[in-house]
Amino acid sequence: MTVKVTPYLNMEGNAREAIQFYEQAIGAKVLTIITYGDMPEMPNTFTDDGKNLIVHAKLQVGETELMFSDAPSGSSIPKGKQVTICLTSNNVEQSKRFFEALRQDGQVNMPFEVTPFSPGFGDVTDKFGVTFQIYTEI
Repeated sequence: MTVKVTPYLNMEGNAREAIQFYEQAIGAKVLTIITYGDMPEMPNTFTDDGKNLIVHAKLQVGETELMFSDAPSGSSIPKGKQVTICLTSNNVEQSKRFFEALRQDGQVNMPFEVTPFSPGFGDVTDKFGVTFQIYTEI
């Protein structure tokens, strides 16, 4: 079993621009980009511009990674959520244990569940106000 901790940058509609910047500035390599339009269960209420926003992206920077997403059109990122920590495991049961432990006396922002991009994903702010995205990568 592997476990990684990755900074996750939440952007307000400019994730694609930030990714291009980091490719040039620090030699980042794009590993994954998924848009809201790529998500089958997203409502058809997104405009064409909204469908092009990034729901999940991963970049390789040297020996580590950065992850990104855009807030849906018109949404702002709440204070304290601009940069979160993505805790990644390759084991769904381990990811769920991390989620359950971190939610104690904290706040669940998104329940731990299967998503189109992960067999086990959830978002939780712990009792210290630190937000973790628990991500299972298989």
